[in-house]
Amino acid sequence: MTVKIRFFARFRELLGTDIMTDVEEGTMFTSLITMVAKKNPEGYAAIFDENGAFHEFVILMKNGKRIDIADAGKTAVVDGDEIAVFPPVAGG
Repeated sequence: MTVKIRFFARFRELLGTDIMTDVEEGTMFTSLITMVAKKNPEGYAAIFDENGAFHEFVILMKNGKRIDIADAGKTAVVDGDEIAVFPPVAGG
């Protein structure tokens, strides 16, 4: 299966964007982001805390719909999914 991951703002600077990756069937959302983020220790630390949990400010989306951090570990990704990971958003 192939999924697309898009990181935004600071996360994009650390990890890149429009990452196409192959995953096994049954891969969970959290596992996917962990696998990709571990390629850059600073990027991983920006998204995950010291216990490997998402920082509470991280915004997650799957195919344009928000995923609650509490549900990310039990939400499977499927072929063709587009995953987006955002830092906190501030505007003015």
